[in-house]
Amino acid sequence: MKRTKIIATVGPATDSYEKIHALIASGVNGLRLNFSHGTFEERDRQIPWIRKAAAELGKPVAIIQDLQGPKVRLGDFDGIIEIKAGDKVTFGYKALWPASGHIPMQYDLSMKVKPGERLYVFDGRVRFEITKVEDGIVHAHAHNDGMLIKRKGMNLPDTDFGGDILTKKDLEDIAYGATKDFDYVATSFVQTAQDIENLRYILRKRKHPGKIIAKIETKAAVDNIEAIIQTTDAVMVARGDLAVETPPESVPVVQRRIIALGLQYAKPTIVATQMLISMTEMPEPTRAEVSDVATAVFVGADCVMLSDETANGKYPIEAVRMMKRVILYTERHASELKSIVQLERERSMQNAISNGIISLAEGIRAKAIVAETKSGTTAMQIASRRPETMLVAVTDEMRTAQQLAIVYGTKNYVRPIHRDAAERLTDWLLANHVLHSGDVVVTVSGRYPGVVGTTDTIKVRILE
Repeated sequence: MKRTKIIATVGPATDSYEKIHALIASGVNGLRLNFSHGTFEERDRQIPWIRKAAAELGKPVAIIQDLQGPKVRLGDFDGIIEIKAGDKVTFGYKALWPASGHIPMQYDLSMKVKPGERLYVFDGRVRFEITKVEDGIVHAHAHNDGMLIKRKGMNLPDTDFGGDILTKKDLEDIAYGATKDFDYVATSFVQTAQDIENLRYILRKRKHPGKIIAKIETKAAVDNIEAIIQTTDAVMVARGDLAVETPPESVPVVQRRIIALGLQYAKPTIVATQMLISMTEMPEPTRAEVSDVATAVFVGADCVMLSDETANGKYPIEAVRMMKRVILYTERHASELKSIVQLERERSMQNAISNGIISLAEGIRAKAIVAETKSGTTAMQIASRRPETMLVAVTDEMRTAQQLAIVYGTKNYVRPIHRDAAERLTDWLLANHVLHSGDVVVTVSGRYPGVVGTTDTIKVRILE
């Protein structure tokens, strides 16, 4: 069993039941629906397809609603606008080019930006410095030659959006998602922990079932990263915009820091963007891409994610299979992984119990840890320590099993509430030859089955 999980993005290349079934069968544990693209009608098809395929394969799968956020883009205009270093240009919200002389934007930046701040267009290929903001028009000075094409993205690494990261479209998408079967909501362009709190309030008000994934793709988020990770439910290293908003050479260091903090606070971490990007066109990845996936596994990520590779690529299933091969090979040769997760944690009963479970399991060479969990917290705490022992989670909540699908090293089962749920599942695993006679198993449970936060019992069992 691979321990590092795989998330794939559903798009035109995988918009069928057969493709979604093949993705899950090939090793996918979570499926991302990108709300920057597509329609509600498409989601109405895709969500039931995912649940049907997961049920057929007997495998809990997480569904992620990925919000677009304040994706600042150029507006519509014909042709290409040539830019030369030293040019003075102006940008206007919904301006008409060339009649007005202002390059159109889809977002009114005049309310946010200040002179001296940087403005990058088209993934940083054309770079400007803002010189003046006047009468709703943003004036800027070009630093390099380039070309502007309609609807290309704009990045503003120095601009404070002041908590305004949920757009009208995002709120409409959240309202839609509240009526659907989502396990996570990924929020884009997070800047502070307060952004997470604001979203959590909206989700609760809407009774949206999803936990929150904070996408780290701004300089402000990097500056506030520890508070964000403490506040969110999971975190994604969104390396595409992050490499534009921050120096690209800083991204590997930021990625490792985020993964380390995720381990410290038992929050699942996802490494995303361009992991096997050449497989959008080619049947084999580059050696650098293979190394990139392996590195994420080595440093302890819970998940690695495919975006364009499965959304638009020519080889979506092959990309998943390749990613799984790299994960399995790396995990078989990753004995040094253990040394990087001995992190200082706060003193608490939950941490002490989790440490004790793993120490006991490894000391007696147990084949498995079988943990009862209502909310998933017990399993996440154990998984964050990256035990060598197989971790099996048993819960009576399908939502919890689906959310645990993207947590490192967990095998998840849904069973009714019972005082002996862990022992009953162990018997089932023995009967179905997952475990064998003579295996030693550590079971973890609470005195009040089905109640959150009551884990207090650890047992050792020799299977017969």
